[in-house]
Amino acid sequence: MSFFDNDGCQLHYEQFGQGAPVVLVHGLGSSTRDWEYQIAALARRYRVIALDLRGHGRSDKPRERYSIAGFAADVAALIEHLALGPVHLVGISMGGMVGFQIGVDHPQLLKSLCIVNSGPEVKARSFGDCLEIAKRWSLSRLLSLETIAKGLGRLLFPKPEQAELRRKIEQRWLQNDKRAYLASLDAIIGWGVRERLGRITCPTLVIGADHDYTPVAQKQAYVRELPNARLLVIEDSRHATPLDQPECFNSALLAFLDEVEQAAATSPNKDRQAC
Repeated sequence: MSFFDNDGCQLHYEQFGQGAPVVLVHGLGSSTRDWEYQIAALARRYRVIALDLRGHGRSDKPRERYSIAGFAADVAALIEHLALGPVHLVGISMGGMVGFQIGVDHPQLLKSLCIVNSGPEVKARSFGDCLEIAKRWSLSRLLSLETIAKGLGRLLFPKPEQAELRRKIEQRWLQNDKRAYLASLDAIIGWGVRERLGRITCPTLVIGADHDYTPVAQKQAYVRELPNARLLVIEDSRHATPLDQPECFNSALLAFLDEVEQAAATSPNKDRQAC
């Protein structure tokens, strides 16, 4: 367990393995434990760094407005703190948004980018979008963390054989600081970098679950706007793909990372493989 300070906030991170660095960024209301089924598999071939964003996990929870740009600055500071150089960055949900933000603001920090069940904006494009965002914003404030946790567990892991995963979500969600959770939710709503996706030129893998919150078609649309990206759809999965389909997810991620590393090793301009 390690900590470093950025902008007056103490941030928790963990390291495993050796090799090219892979930075893992969790989702809203979560922590490094998003990656419990990935770390061991990745660490056999890579140096894995997982962190808790401010307001989450073991990191400080300052009483301030949070932003995706601020979360991205924390990740960039960790990369600098550990002198990692360009990294493979993997982000799920809100962590994917952080990945997009780093990609447009600090493309030189990325060797590759893997986006999991996420997108480059959370903006209302229709009346239905407005209603959905308003509903989530309101219910998050009205309902207790316990109620949210139970509902989320049923939504993410509806199968009878997923009872253990539901239990984990219910227990972990209760450990959130609700003020920090709501501040992080507010950071998401209205955020977007879609108009700048052309800046992300590094190899990009977008992993989408067939039963994610947002349809595959939306992911296909923004993948076409990325210069060097492809989409992989994982079947029989919902929003928490690394947890509900870990073997398939790990296999796809490792194949992608190995491909990028091999291309970098054989390129005559391998020192220029960052975005």
